[in-house]
Amino acid sequence: MFLGQYRHSLDDKGRLTIPAKFRDELSNGAHLTQGFDRNLRLVTKAAFDEMAAKVSQMQTTDPLTRILRRLIFASASEADLDSVGRILIPQFLRDVAGLQTDAVIVGVGEAIEIWSPASWDEQVSLLSDVEANSQRFAALEL
Repeated sequence: MFLGQYRHSLDDKGRLTIPAKFRDELSNGAHLTQGFDRNLRLVTKAAFDEMAAKVSQMQTTDPLTRILRRLIFASASEADLDSVGRILIPQFLRDVAGLQTDAVIVGVGEAIEIWSPASWDEQVSLLSDVEANSQRFAALEL
């Protein structure tokens, strides 16, 4: 399970160091794809393969299925960790997330999200809304 948040710099080639505590779960391979909120989503190879299998079972005659396939597969890239724990983020994905020199790496359970610092700061503002959080946690029936 991926937990916590970390700030790291991208090098000149677009490589990003993944926090050491996340690397073991990614050691059998990972995929990087466009996220849902102008961010990137990094998942294990097994999780990506499971998602790909589900999408592949959907009817290609459905326009929403075709859009989903494009969203997932056209923006996907294998993300192998190098010897020092970095992944290469292709330029087209850096553009999607607005990444330039720095990134925020966020564990969200089964996946890792990668955000530009400015976009993450916007998310933190949303997450700091006490009234909204009361409603969000109420849905969990704790």
